[in-house]
Amino acid sequence: MSMPAARVFPRVEPERVERACEELRRLLSPGQVRREEDTLAAYARDESDSGVYPPDAVVFPENTDQVSTVFKVCAAHGVPFTPCGARSGKSGGSLPLKGGVAVSLERMNRIRSISAEDLTAVVEPGVVTGDLMKAVEAAGLFYPPDPNSWEWCTLGGNVAENAGGPRALKYGVTRDYVIGLEWVLPDGEVVHVGRRTIKGVAGYDLVGLFVGSEGTLGVATEITLQLIPLPRKVMTALVVFPSVLHAARGVSAVLAAGILPRCLELIDDVALRAVDGRGFHFPPGAGSAVIVEVDGNQEEGLLAELAELAELCERHGATQTLVAQDEAQREKLWAARRSISPALRALKPHKISEDIVVPRSRIPEIIERLKAMGAELGLTVATYGHAGDGNLHANILYEGPHQRPLVEEALRRMLVMTVELGGTITGEHGVGHAKREYLSLEQQPALIALQRRLKDFFDPSGLLNPEKIFPAPGRS
Repeated sequence: MSMPAARVFPRVEPERVERACEELRRLLSPGQVRREEDTLAAYARDESDSGVYPPDAVVFPENTDQVSTVFKVCAAHGVPFTPCGARSGKSGGSLPLKGGVAVSLERMNRIRSISAEDLTAVVEPGVVTGDLMKAVEAAGLFYPPDPNSWEWCTLGGNVAENAGGPRALKYGVTRDYVIGLEWVLPDGEVVHVGRRTIKGVAGYDLVGLFVGSEGTLGVATEITLQLIPLPRKVMTALVVFPSVLHAARGVSAVLAAGILPRCLELIDDVALRAVDGRGFHFPPGAGSAVIVEVDGNQEEGLLAELAELAELCERHGATQTLVAQDEAQREKLWAARRSISPALRALKPHKISEDIVVPRSRIPEIIERLKAMGAELGLTVATYGHAGDGNLHANILYEGPHQRPLVEEALRRMLVMTVELGGTITGEHGVGHAKREYLSLEQQPALIALQRRLKDFFDPSGLLNPEKIFPAPGRS
């Protein structure tokens, strides 16, 4: 299978957009319908580096009724509409490929309630994930999902993509904490799915279907989240290895021994070089590293867990285990981890970031094969991320457009070998626009056809977030 050239998608007729915008201006407040060039440019891209697709208008609804109104107006005029939030996505899922209306939910940003008694929170989709995390922790509670962009991504986007993060190893991903949704369907109908209780199995699990649907089946306008008690103690350490293969084998050994930290984050040689000295200095001779974090209520037990983990890693070549002594040191470690993606751009002007997942026992093999592939093609490959659950962020770094054919070949090989090893082409970024032509590597035609029928059932007009997830006709 070869990657096709970037497609140019037909855009909606300007007359339809004009009529839709005129009606939306009548129904909404001034400033909620924006068409100036700088606004359109800001909503034309995300963090995926998979193209620039400006909308014809950006609309900013401020409540559920307005979201419903926008959907109904767009549907009535035959104008494509694409939900978006912080545009922090890595798969092009919020790109308005056919133009039309970008529907930004960022103004719906209230935390409506936090209940310590019921262990729940109710939020609007534009709430920044980090703001919710801080708010619930102030109440002695814990919302575990922690995507790397938590300081600016929004919960609506997390729901759309079923976001994960470093703590997914122990605590799971967004879907594990969403128990109820107020949901606007593509035709503008508003439904309430799920519940506000911790348990409940009445009817089909539509929450499970909608979470991770990548903005193709509707959008959440209210999200009910399950919380858990905040662990009293957290301890973080940096385990230093001479090479990334030593580190990968160390991670495998820790998991095989039955130890379950809340985070096991791998940093390979390329990523380490990119962030070294940017607020954090790795020890001399470090060729790779793993950030380990454990949590619980008893400090003695956490120290014993770290000591056992360090001993296992030493048997696989670790040279040092450095335990953060206070919150400032801990934050420096995590700041270095969060800065990897932008720091890699200092090594090469362009990069493609993938989020492959392999069975944890195959982590050393996939890393070795990716490094060999990079050497063969003359490209730099950086591999880091959530090694504890097999979810690796494999980045292909390159100089410019002249190398793009090589990059596409590297991407194809990466995803083929991932599936060959029993893995999946995406663990948390989603398929979106960037990987839609690769879905058939992993899924059989009958399964893709079934999912297309689901999309057609919810969105028979095909106007909501078009050209996402599924391969172009004739390519599945």
